[in-house]
Amino acid sequence: DNFAHRSAVRHALANDKEWQGQFISPALSLIEKQHNEVAFLVPWCQLGKPPKEGGVYEWVTFQMKPGGPALWGEAFQAAINAHINTGYTRLIGVFHTEYGLLNTVHVIWWNESSDHCVEGRRRAHEDARVVAAVRDSVRFLESQQNMLLTPLACSPLK
Repeated sequence: DNFAHRSAVRHALANDKEWQGQFISPALSLIEKQHNEVAFLVPWCQLGKPPKEGGVYEWVTFQMKPGGPALWGEAFQAAINAHINTGYTRLIGVFHTEYGLLNTVHVIWWNESSDHCVEGRRRAHEDARVVAAVRDSVRFLESQQNMLLTPLACSPLK
């Protein structure tokens, strides 16, 4: 909910011997590295939900040029909205880092399948509205990484 809540949860987990014994201890040998950051939902985006269970998620990480949303926010939002308006994918959320590597934006999209995601991207690349919006926002882009995620049965996003 906020930093006070995060601190309280971390404190509780640090004192939870069962959690440490059943999760942390067995997991430590599997961890090569860990990356932490704090990101918040951007003010112009509401957290979405998939229209049904199943499907796949595309997690896209954009490293934007220094300057923050005051510099690139409007162009980035226009590019996101252009993709939304095509209707081929469903926006779950747009998050901006507060701590960690700054000027990082994570966008989570939901698609019915991996093939649907690829087909949607192909259609978006042919859509003049998307091309124009992306062309305007890409001048602020340093890098982009896309990951395709299939949620586990225990995930709230299944």
